Amino acid sequence: MAHAYPGKLIVLEGTDGVGRSTHAEMLQNWLAVEGYGAVMTEWKSSELISTAIDKAKSKNALNTITFSLLYATDLADRLHNIIVPALRAGLIVIADRYYYTAFARDVVRGADQAWVRKLYGFAVEPDLVFYLKMPLEGLLKRIITTRGGLDFYESGRDIGMSTDLYQSFKLYQSKILQEYDHMVDEYNFKVLGADDPIETVQKHLRNELKPLLMETHSSVESMSSKPGRLNISA
Repeated sequence: MAHAYPGKLIVLEGTDGVGRSTHAEMLQNWLAVEGYGAVMTEWKSSELISTAIDKAKSKNALNTITFSLLYATDLADRLHNIIVPALRAGLIVIADRYYYTAFARDVVRGADQAWVRKLYGFAVEPDLVFYLKMPLEGLLKRIITTRGGLDFYESGRDIGMSTDLYQSFKLYQSKILQEYDHMVDEYNFKVLGADDPIETVQKHLRNELKPLLMETHSSVESMSSKPGRLNISA
């Protein structure tokens, strides 16, 4: 069910290494130039819980259920303190990953699909979801080139897919990609090729956003014109 806030929630989804953070920052800067207030929020960035998640991961102390619950708590805290207040104020919220990340990762880690989706039933539904997609081999090459190696959790080593890090990465990420592909039609993802030039991807993102920006402008004007309301500029 669509939310009733005057602001808009825009989500950038995709596996690690597809350029979500880069494009989220570029969109935020572009929106500022265009005169729109925008805030950005990242996956696992809650001041309340993110440190606890990092500590648990460093000790390899997360089983499937605790993994799910901690990340859900992280999103719940950010919804309460960042996302919903910004939407109420008529701002654009750019989320670098949202609950779709959990829908993919938690299921691959063995969680029940219906349980995971019910767990995130508290979350606000996004207005637009972009899925940045890249073929597995290109993804592997980009991560090794930019980061110099593979992350333990990104490679699914914590769930024992393979003792070989590279093979584990391929197995884990291929299953993640399958889960995302299953969600494309169900959640009306806008699919963009993450291996296209940055300028090309960014142009597509901005073009898709423009109709929503017009809606946001109209909603904020309507809200600010009501008696007793704070006049919030777009």
